[in-house]
Amino acid sequence: MSTSSCSFKDRRVSILCCKFCKQVLSSRGMKAVLLADTEIDLFSTDIPPTNAVDFIGRCYFTEICKCKLKDIACLKCGNIVGYHVIVPCCSCLLSCNNGHFWMFHSQAVYGINRLDSTGVNFLLWGNLPEVEENTDEDMFDISAEECIR
Repeated sequence: MSTSSCSFKDRRVSILCCKFCKQVLSSRGMKAVLLADTEIDLFSTDIPPTNAVDFIGRCYFTEICKCKLKDIACLKCGNIVGYHVIVPCCSCLLSCNNGHFWMFHSQAVYGINRLDSTGVNFLLWGNLPEVEENTDEDMFDISAEECIR
C-alpha cells in the first residue's frame, strides 16, 4: 500500500449509518473517493463491520481496474450499502490509498463526525486507536442514538 506520500491522519472519523434504516454500520468511517474514478465519493473503513453487514451475491471485477469485489448489505434492512475489496489490483495498491478495503456508497450511507474524548473537537484519524478501547457493542449503543437524529 502506498501511503507514504499521502497522509490521512487529519481526516475526520465518522460514524457510518445506513440511509434506509438508520442502522450503525461502522464507528470508524472516513470520507473517501474511488481510486479508479475520483469523481465518485464513498466512505471507507479499515475494520470489517461486524454484526452490521454481510456479503451478498457473487464476486465481480470492475471495468476500470482489476480489483475483485463483493457487495455487502445491511443486516437490518437488506439493502446493498457498499462492497468489500476482496483482492485489490496492483494499480490500486500502488495509488495513494488509505489501506481501507470496506467501501460504502454515499447514496446508501451517511456519516456523522465523531467527537474526541473531550466531546468538543472532531476525532481525527491520526488520533484514533488502531483497536477501539470500547467494545463494538458499546460503540454501537452510543452511536445508534446519533443516527436517529
